[in-house]
Amino acid sequence: MKRTICTAVLLTAALAVRAQQPESPAAAAPEKAEGGRIYRTEVVPYDTRHDAEARNREAGGYWKAFEPQTLVAAEGIAVVGGEFDIPYVWSDGDVFLHIENAGAGYTLRINDRVVADTEDPATPAEYLISPYIRQGANSIRILMRPGRAEELNADAVQREAFSGSYFYFQNKRAIRDFEIALVPDTLGRDFGMLDLRIIARNSFNYDEPVTVGYDIYSPQGKLLEFNMREVVIPGRSTDTVRFSPLIYHTYENKWEAGAKNPPLYKVMLFTRRDGVYKEYMPMKIGFGKTELIDGRLMRLGKELKLVKASYNAAADRKTTLAGLKALKAQGKNTVCPDYPQPAWFYELCDEVGLYVIDRANIAPSDRRGDRTLGGTPANDPSLADEFLARVKAMYYRSRNFTCVVAYELGGAAGNGYNMYKAYEWLKSVEPSRPVLYGDADGEWNTDL
Repeated sequence: MKRTICTAVLLTAALAVRAQQPESPAAAAPEKAEGGRIYRTEVVPYDTRHDAEARNREAGGYWKAFEPQTLVAAEGIAVVGGEFDIPYVWSDGDVFLHIENAGAGYTLRINDRVVADTEDPATPAEYLISPYIRQGANSIRILMRPGRAEELNADAVQREAFSGSYFYFQNKRAIRDFEIALVPDTLGRDFGMLDLRIIARNSFNYDEPVTVGYDIYSPQGKLLEFNMREVVIPGRSTDTVRFSPLIYHTYENKWEAGAKNPPLYKVMLFTRRDGVYKEYMPMKIGFGKTELIDGRLMRLGKELKLVKASYNAAADRKTTLAGLKALKAQGKNTVCPDYPQPAWFYELCDEVGLYVIDRANIAPSDRRGDRTLGGTPANDPSLADEFLARVKAMYYRSRNFTCVVAYELGGAAGNGYNMYKAYEWLKSVEPSRPVLYGDADGEWNTDL
């Protein structure tokens, strides 16, 4: 009975917000969220190497599908969610909720506490929910509501609501995130270097040793390198462990768009505790480095000639694969989506051999030509945090895919303060690949 009343209260509040929706999309302040959203590479840990290689997410108990039900709906507003059991073993670690295909802006509440308020429905989002959950039954409510930044959203491909959403668990000593690339040797020698940074996390309140490691296999299946390292991390903090081994014969396995079978190396990250290997994270990467040199887009000493096509992932992986292969057969070598795509889209582009210019979910605006303060969303400082959140969400999800050769701040949405700040932030974390913005109109916040 109590949960029914709470759901009704949420819906009533949403209807009130809709009725009072102001002209400025940032003027309606949401109920203050207590934090929770994180920005990082989208990789699920596996309990065993066998499961990781087979991509068997349900084995080992680290992963659980999130399939919310519609509880209440009225006048275009809805509350979805349900009661979800959190396994006992998950109470001694960190639990995350991954949300995809929301279809609208939303407020996430767990056990009657606000976790986050999200305006971007197109970009998958992850939330650290450990502070909000308890062992056993937990009430999760997602209030689907009118977006306060609705005009920024691109028209996303319609998929089943919340398809691809899930919970996952990590131990308190774990891999927080990573950066990885297989690039030419920095001294100019005729072989490659694995540039790997693993961000290790200790969620205990005291110092703890954390061991992280990796191995890498050639496209032909040969083990090339294996290493691990232990670091002692203070409580509630992280540390970065860097590996940079030389990898020979990489120029024989160059990854280039348009190749018949683009070669990919297999990399496995893992942790170890008391001699037991845990938390396997599998991925594939290609050899090469895309750079902006003297105003030209270069890869392994050659200027890239991009033959572009606009394309967004279809409703499923199989249809998308067919679409990408068709573009390649037409002579296209670069895909330009309108907003961040599911992780499997970038995996397919790596496998097929297509470059990607990734774009933040900042869509064209009817007011793009008005450069007065607040005249266009791009020049409305009250939206600066929202612009930056969308650019961060794009970058951290796709940065480790070989296919991504450039980033675009958004569609033709005008220019101004928010696009300047977004460009500056992206350049501060991405020293190699160019940052583009087609509506810069001769200003400094685009590289090409």
